Amino acid sequence: MSNTIPHRIYDFLKEHPPFSFISKEELLKISQKIIIIYSENNDVIFQQGEKPPSYFYVVREGAVKLFNEFKDEKILIDVCDEGDIFGIRPLISADQPYTLTAIVSEEALIYKIPAELFLEIMKVNKNVENYFTSSFTGGIRNPYSKYSKQKVFLDSQISINDNFNFSEIQTIPISSKPITCSIETSIKNAALIMKENKVGSIVIVDENQKPIGIITDRDLRNKVVAGDFCSDCKIENIMSSPVITSDSNATVADLQILMIKNNIHHICITEDGTINSRMIGMISEHDILVLHGNNPSVFIREIKRAQNSNQLNLIRISTEQLLKKYLQQEISITYITRIITEINNAINIKAIELTISELSKTGNDLPNVKWCWLALGSQGREEQLLRSDQDNALVFEDAEKSEYEKNKNYFLQLAKGVNDILKDCGFDYCPANVMASNPKWCLSLGEWNNQFENWIYTPGNKEVMYSTIFFDFQPIYGNFELSEKMADNIYQTLNNQESFLSFLAKNALENPPPLSFFRDFMVENNGEHKNEFDIKARAMMPLVDGARVLTLSARLEGINSTIKRFNKLAEIEPENKELFEQLADAYEIIIRFRTMQGLKHNNSGRYFSPDELNKMQRLMLRNCFRPIKELQQILTIRFNLKMFR
Repeated sequence: MSNTIPHRIYDFLKEHPPFSFISKEELLKISQKIIIIYSENNDVIFQQGEKPPSYFYVVREGAVKLFNEFKDEKILIDVCDEGDIFGIRPLISADQPYTLTAIVSEEALIYKIPAELFLEIMKVNKNVENYFTSSFTGGIRNPYSKYSKQKVFLDSQISINDNFNFSEIQTIPISSKPITCSIETSIKNAALIMKENKVGSIVIVDENQKPIGIITDRDLRNKVVAGDFCSDCKIENIMSSPVITSDSNATVADLQILMIKNNIHHICITEDGTINSRMIGMISEHDILVLHGNNPSVFIREIKRAQNSNQLNLIRISTEQLLKKYLQQEISITYITRIITEINNAINIKAIELTISELSKTGNDLPNVKWCWLALGSQGREEQLLRSDQDNALVFEDAEKSEYEKNKNYFLQLAKGVNDILKDCGFDYCPANVMASNPKWCLSLGEWNNQFENWIYTPGNKEVMYSTIFFDFQPIYGNFELSEKMADNIYQTLNNQESFLSFLAKNALENPPPLSFFRDFMVENNGEHKNEFDIKARAMMPLVDGARVLTLSARLEGINSTIKRFNKLAEIEPENKELFEQLADAYEIIIRFRTMQGLKHNNSGRYFSPDELNKMQRLMLRNCFRPIKELQQILTIRFNLKMFR
């Protein structure tokens, strides 16, 4: 008859990391060696400075507080509850004394686990080893190892499980009408059709739209430019025939094999897959690369070639496959944000070019003045991974009043067109209308400078809020010199009104802390997201706002990214280097988590229920939130915020 207590212990431990990484057989062996102790409130489990015994602890029920004792003070470091491990000093260095004191705060059942059993397991089980490497309890402070930063959620249920090697089963959507011409077409006219449609190939069809040949820009280079044929010759002289065809049900793998086998880059799609039926589409090597999402440069090229918002939207949708792939490959968030930012910026630029072209067709030409499109918010900080709301603005050169009205009217029309295209690409309109199509945010350089000066010299709540949005502007298109002048004016004004930074710092403390007394996530009390955690307001914004005001105070111009801001602050403030590096790492983990939540639920990833997180995820996020309190303490002291109370 089996002993039921070890099985009960096993049933509990297997639900909690790192025990969840251990095989059933091994964990049952460990469970048989565990000692169960009952402790009442205020019982001391171990004392700071004591030599540790040969075991560590797991809270089965109740709670244990960990204190750092300094002189006559007890500084609370952590609160361990169900499933938390503490007192892991024997796993690190048995000769070193405890650095914390553990006191029971709620009557508790505690498991004492022999350290020697785990030391053996750590030698062969990388998951267990890595868990303790990134440990967060037990009197050591090592919350953010490089491993945990990359791996934190990959073994979890919220990992993106899309199969990226899907070419064997996936077909390619045929969305564009094929560009064709008749056999009677001259080479010159065929080339003009290709140029007009911005394509690299054209299919020659008969009167029934059956494909009979194809020419590509390579044929034009090799057979016409090289002098073999004149531009007035018939196209049949240079076309490749017969064409290679397939049907619309062919998979990506089928099409790739056809291309490789025939050494071609284009395949005609016909109704029945043969040259004897009507042509319905064209698949190029570009299409396959874009579908795979494995080459950002292809996205950029396709964006430049796009002719409407539908094409841009398809590219942006494909970009999310690239994003998922990067997250699965554990690529750093810094690199991912750089790539996605470039793609987002390219879409913005194309939207601007398309709108300018449309306005020109109605005789509404671009004014001959300097102007610049500005990205704000997360895009301005180069942190926009998901398709969130738009935040943008526009600045144009100062002019006489008569010209000013004309210029502003044009730029408002331009902005409206750009905002609409971005909406079609999945970037929703800003609910607060912080967009360049709003006359309040489409201003001349002089107006912007006056606006910023008013905000800085008379900082009410609204002015401070606007500053947090607009001070992260990033030039996207046009004359960047204008945005540089805006930035210069902000810093010059701050030199005369340093106290404004205190208002910004105070605002950075307005966001409520992410944790209630270290243990529970602060969730929304009511509304649509009742009992959900707002990771943007409670965790990201305190970091974003804190980094902004500290870099403004240090006059670190030209750095908008929150991670880069903290890393730069770590360089120039050696005394706070460790904290700022932790804050940079924490922000990276949080932005990675939010992005994965957004991809999983097809939303912004802003809200989630803490109940859907497993123990490991809760603990990892909790670690990220801890340095926020220290950041807010720095802001309070540095900007003398107690005077505001």
